[in-house]
Amino acid sequence: MTAPLRKSDEYPEDLPRELTPQQIREYIDGPAAFLGGVANVIMQLSLKPVGYGVMESDVRSGSVMVHPLKRLRTTLTYIAVAMMGDEDDRIAYREAVNTSHRSIRTKPTSPVKYNAFDPKLQLWVASCLYWGMDDLYHRMRGPMNPEVAEDFYRYSARLGTTLQMRAEMWPPTRDAFYAYWEQTLATKHIDEPTRAYFNALTDLKMLPYPLQFLFGGVHRFIVTALLPQHLREEMGMTWSARDERFFAGFLRLLSAVWTRMPTVIRLFPYNFYLTDMRLRRRFGRPLV
Repeated sequence: MTAPLRKSDEYPEDLPRELTPQQIREYIDGPAAFLGGVANVIMQLSLKPVGYGVMESDVRSGSVMVHPLKRLRTTLTYIAVAMMGDEDDRIAYREAVNTSHRSIRTKPTSPVKYNAFDPKLQLWVASCLYWGMDDLYHRMRGPMNPEVAEDFYRYSARLGTTLQMRAEMWPPTRDAFYAYWEQTLATKHIDEPTRAYFNALTDLKMLPYPLQFLFGGVHRFIVTALLPQHLREEMGMTWSARDERFFAGFLRLLSAVWTRMPTVIRLFPYNFYLTDMRLRRRFGRPLV
């Protein structure tokens, strides 16, 4: 059962069909940043070159297993800049991310080769980010007006074009995107080294043991809930109809509270990280 459309989900007659960073804020909810993070990482890294590129990277300063809070900041800042930033924000953050990515390569003995500047790999990563945002929006608020959904989808190409993905690589419509998504997702196979890495993320092994003990089980439940069924099966995770009903009820309760919050609270932490990036840029501090 989905929530009814809010008044803001009806397409205003005077709203330009090309959404702006200011307008897009109406369709972004902060809880998605906390709920969907690791599930989305698993989706992205299920593309083997991306997974091995991250797992074998010697850039320890950006490793989620070594510096989880920094990695959270850089990832959420990227999404905030791509979706809500202006062109100057996007150029500045692209340069910072590019500098970080230059040293990320798979090792000579790796079963696959990875280049962080490969537009095809960036298309997959951007697709995972969009799919996760779209999925959680529908779970929390119900379906968007079809025209709004199409415009939001086209705007979301910025999740890839903020880096090196070419705009023409983004499927032209939502229907075309979901055809690409289902076809590509079906090819994903998680091998044992990657599964072990994903399980460590899911069980919060990067955090002190007391936090693992307190939150690891709940986090695994949320990650399982937000994975596509194909990847659940690849991870050996089980999910029942009862689990789905419980999680859906939780999201409805969360949405009933969160979507009624003032915009500055509803957008947190994305607005916080966008402001943080702009302050770092102003005072010459590292952005990544």
